[in-house]
Amino acid sequence: MVRGLYTSAVGMMTQMQKMDVVSNNIANSDTVGFKKDTVVVRSFSEELSKRLDDPKYRLIKFNQGIGNMSLGVFVDEVYTDFSTGSFEETNGSLDCAISGEGFFAINVTNRNGDTVERYTRDGSFTLDSENNLRTSDGNYVVGEGGNINIPNGVISIDAKGNIFSNNEFVDRIKIVDFSNKESLRKVGDNLYETIDESQEQDFTGSVIQNRLEGSNVNSVQEMVKMISLARNYEANQKMIQTHDSTLNRAVNDIGRKQ
Repeated sequence: MVRGLYTSAVGMMTQMQKMDVVSNNIANSDTVGFKKDTVVVRSFSEELSKRLDDPKYRLIKFNQGIGNMSLGVFVDEVYTDFSTGSFEETNGSLDCAISGEGFFAINVTNRNGDTVERYTRDGSFTLDSENNLRTSDGNYVVGEGGNINIPNGVISIDAKGNIFSNNEFVDRIKIVDFSNKESLRKVGDNLYETIDESQEQDFTGSVIQNRLEGSNVNSVQEMVKMISLARNYEANQKMIQTHDSTLNRAVNDIGRKQ
C-alpha cells in the first residue's frame, strides 16, 4: 500500500513537470524561432523486496526474497527539438531567417554588467536611434567586427549574412552552428547559451531576407498532450485519495480495540 501511495505521488509530480513543459510550448507557439521542448522520462531502478525476520519463522533467521518492483517513472531530461519551423514572408528589410542549421550571435549584458554572447533563431531585427542593429528585445546583433552599425540607406542581406547599405558592404552577421546542439541551454528571452562541452562548427546554411522563422510548436498536438496529462494527473490524485481512505480505515477502524 505504501508503495502504491509513493508511486502515485511520483506520478503526480511527473505529470506536473510535463504540464509545465507543454504549457510553455503552447505559450510560445507564436514566438519567432522558438524551439519546443520534449520531456524524456526514465523509470526508477527496480528494488529487490525481501521478507525480513518474519514472525512466522521465529526459530531461524529468514530473509526470503519476494521479488523486484518498480516505483514509477520520473523526468530524466528536457530535450529541445531544433527542427526548423515554417517561414513567413514579411515586409521588413531587416527580418532574417536561417535556412538550415545555425544561430544568430547576440551580445547580452548579464546581471554583473558583463557583455556575453548568446544565440537565437529569432531574426526580427531593428535599428535603434544610432543605427545599431538590435533584436526585438534590444540586444545587439553581433557581426564579424563586433556590434553592427548600419548607415542610412537601402539595406540588403545576402545568403551568407553579408549586409550592404547603398551597395556598400557594412558587415557580416555572425552565425554560429554547433555539432552537439543538445549541449545548448535555454536562458530565457528566446536565447541559448553554451557550456564547456559545446562544439562549434562552420555555418553551412543560408540567410533569407524578408523572412521570419515561426515556432516549430504544433498547437493541436500540444493541446492533446495537455488533456492527456490532466487526465493522468487526475487518475493519480484519485489513487492517492483511495490509499488515504484505506489507511484511515486501517488506523481508526481495524486497529480499534473492540
